[in-house]
Amino acid sequence: MSVLLAIALSAFIFNTTENLPIGLLNLMSSDLGVSLPAAGFLVTGYGLAVAVVSLPMAQLTRHMPRRFVLSGVLVVLAVATIGSVLTTSYGVLLGARIVVAVAQAVFWAVMGSVAVGLFSPEIRGRVLAVTSVCGSLATLLGVPAGTWLGQHTRWQLPFIILSVIALTIAALIAALLPTTRPEESHAAFGSAPDRRHFLVVLLTTAVAMTGLYTGFTYIGEFITEVAGFPDSMVGPLLFVYGGAGIIGVAVLGHLLDRHPRNSLVLAVSVQTAAMLLLFQYADNQPVVIAALALLGCSAAPIFTATQARILHVSPGRTEIGFAANSAAFNVGVAAGAFAGGAALSAFGVRGAFLVGGLLTLATVALLLGEPLLKVERRAPDIRHVVARHANANADDAR
Repeated sequence: MSVLLAIALSAFIFNTTENLPIGLLNLMSSDLGVSLPAAGFLVTGYGLAVAVVSLPMAQLTRHMPRRFVLSGVLVVLAVATIGSVLTTSYGVLLGARIVVAVAQAVFWAVMGSVAVGLFSPEIRGRVLAVTSVCGSLATLLGVPAGTWLGQHTRWQLPFIILSVIALTIAALIAALLPTTRPEESHAAFGSAPDRRHFLVVLLTTAVAMTGLYTGFTYIGEFITEVAGFPDSMVGPLLFVYGGAGIIGVAVLGHLLDRHPRNSLVLAVSVQTAAMLLLFQYADNQPVVIAALALLGCSAAPIFTATQARILHVSPGRTEIGFAANSAAFNVGVAAGAFAGGAALSAFGVRGAFLVGGLLTLATVALLLGEPLLKVERRAPDIRHVVARHANANADDAR
């Protein structure tokens, strides 16, 4: 359990490091002498880097013992981050952020299979939920706390603190995580590999995230300009969204172990309903609050549910599947921001939620049609047999 908590806390560190500049953009742009859009690229460039390098890095590290990979990427995060905040050069800072993004791409590719492999297959959903909850806490607690600290001291301090914590976690993982061959874990390969169902999972992630961020990218303006809330309510309403997300992930973790596919259908369906409610009842403040809570408790669990499906249908090593799903997620975020900008120009902020809701509805249709796909008939893969045999031997030894 200590190793799982260390891995989960690593997700918190990576997600906080990725998104913390959002709250500190004004301070960073002023200190570095660059424009606000240039400072904003410290976030968007990070996400694009994760999307681009996820698959290549997963391939490159697929034979490395996970003990060294996970502790190593945390050391890279710490060293690159400390180096980046000690410079006054925007170029050096951006380059260091890209280095951290590469480390994060490796982390998300291997983290799921490592965490799940520490426990029996029957509780995979709950294990993934633990890591997802900690990752979600970055938005709910890590970024706001780091923003407050940076505003009241210097913007560099929260990054330094995150780096120190990362080094501590790296030492714990290096000391506690067993040194085993990656392919020996029961989570190393999909339990029912199927390329077509795997493609459905990737499309679900990409399109659902595109739908979400088509509207959510402009949630601040929606809350104040359309729903009529004062500026002071943006923070509390985002807290409602984030808190609901943590609850949603925790609940979904139990459902995933019994109903993995239906849990994903449920999460995407609720996101669709929430997006359309925000469009239809944008001027009804109680409904807006309820819809934001619904959106949080559905949007956050979607990635967890797709990760659980990767463990089931991945046609090869699961870390390659996780890397592809992470890339699909980041592509969806970028595509959603682009689609939201286009919808904003054509239909206004309210219309952006309609477009996002319709995109998410298309994802529901995709999932409902998935059972029509025939299961691939494939010869048993000797790698799966070896993995199961190694896992059985490990169980006997225990």
